[in-house]
Amino acid sequence: MAFNSTITSKDSTMRFSIRNSLRFAAAATAAMPLSLAIASSHSEAPFIKSLPKVDATDFYIFNSYEPGREDYVTIVANYWPLQLPGAGPSYFSMDPNAIYEIHVDNNGDAVEDLTFQFKFDNNLANGGNGITVPVNGVDVAIPLQHAGAISAGNVGALNFLETYSLTMINGDRRSGTKASVTDTVNNSATFIKPWDNVGDKTYVSDTGNYDDYVVSTTNSGQAYNIVNFAGCPSGADTGRVFVGQRQESFSLALGEIFDLVNFSPLAGDTPDDESRNEIADYNITSLAIEVHKDCLTGAGNGVIGAWTTSSIPQVRIMNPAQSFETPEVVGGAWTQVSRLSAPLVNEVVIGLPDKDKFNSSEPKDDAQFATYVTNPTLPFILDLLFRDAVGADSNIAPSNFPRNDLVTAFLTGFAGVNQLSTVTGAEMLRLNTALAATPRDEQSNFGVVAGDLAGFPNGRRPGDDEVDIALRVVMGALCHPVDCNATDDLNLCDPEDAPVGTAAFTDGAPQNALRFGNSFPYLNSPLPGSPQTATASAQ
Repeated sequence: MAFNSTITSKDSTMRFSIRNSLRFAAAATAAMPLSLAIASSHSEAPFIKSLPKVDATDFYIFNSYEPGREDYVTIVANYWPLQLPGAGPSYFSMDPNAIYEIHVDNNGDAVEDLTFQFKFDNNLANGGNGITVPVNGVDVAIPLQHAGAISAGNVGALNFLETYSLTMINGDRRSGTKASVTDTVNNSATFIKPWDNVGDKTYVSDTGNYDDYVVSTTNSGQAYNIVNFAGCPSGADTGRVFVGQRQESFSLALGEIFDLVNFSPLAGDTPDDESRNEIADYNITSLAIEVHKDCLTGAGNGVIGAWTTSSIPQVRIMNPAQSFETPEVVGGAWTQVSRLSAPLVNEVVIGLPDKDKFNSSEPKDDAQFATYVTNPTLPFILDLLFRDAVGADSNIAPSNFPRNDLVTAFLTGFAGVNQLSTVTGAEMLRLNTALAATPRDEQSNFGVVAGDLAGFPNGRRPGDDEVDIALRVVMGALCHPVDCNATDDLNLCDPEDAPVGTAAFTDGAPQNALRFGNSFPYLNSPLPGSPQTATASAQ
């Protein structure tokens, strides 16, 4: 099959079949790719597990499909995994002693050409002293982050204020040219991060709901700031920014996967059921930007690579006399502790000894991890576990080594679709900005392999079902003809290399674009802490 950038996107589903003789073997083999799809990047490495505030969970980059925003690219980096609504009273502020970054490579050398850097600050009301109440003639600081109801018109009861700055860096992320991103209304370089969704008594219905409160923190009359990117070319220097809590956007049957894949992973055996998405009951924190394409592409071929990182100071010393302002003393160089682009990679592709090393590395150095992609271990392990149990006569995992199909899908991109002008093997999400966005209602949740070239792995949209896509690709779907309105094969491997490569693998937890909004920042409003039966709405 040959990909053609002129192919018309369509709302189609992948059409796979499997021989009955391989059905049980396919069920066993699915254990590997399902593990590959673990909650995208939630606590994926031993060290980052101890630092949830700087743990990147999901990363999205796509051509904006909001009507009228065709010239823009949306990038969303999610952090703070598995935020339980109602887990107060401190809730989920970001780390003021960290930097959170989105990086863009526009020439293919796997080195950032642009960086968007977020830095946060936490403050108490009343000049840093906090809200006090008179108790027997004595003003005493309250123990909570709010002292009453909050609405769009009245935030006086809010005891905790979180703000952030955004800096655009051209060139090297540490030594490049820096420019502050500013609000177009008041030219301020300081933005308000909305407080988390505590519940519907805090954000009272007669004075406004949570979404109204979020709008009130901006100057645009919308749930985002309209900003000036001073480092962008004239005419392409205006965009949008949103930072705040959102409902968890990933979808998978989390518990069953970790329980040695405690279900049949074949479509038909495992009907789609939204209740299987066990992480839908949590929130995350999103850092979202919408930037004009002409600012991102530079002198390349219109394809960009992107990833997100977080870094903390090299030295952190606990203050023995802790206070709100100085719980710790920090110093030294910035040290990267989290890295994420394409979903699934560090969870189970990267070997356990190298997971933290991967988080601290840069894409340009990914040759050191190549063996994990060319010779993936989980298919081998699970074949040993399940081959005899299902009565298979031979290895049921793909046998093409090195796995050039996976190298293409995850490290180099597809020629004519999402390959940069210079091809460097590196783990980045690649997006062709010249391919028109598919309207939300017409998107296929299977992306490129279903003929929708605006979807994963050409970037990643919220409605792309990366779990099912990964299940099928890792088990050899690209060794077989793929329904992409083309007649030729990719010639990356042969059908006989992947005996179950046409199986309709699924985790039964559906994902599609209609779950999400049709405008920036696309992800749904966060679930409230109370009542916990409430559901988030798409904007």
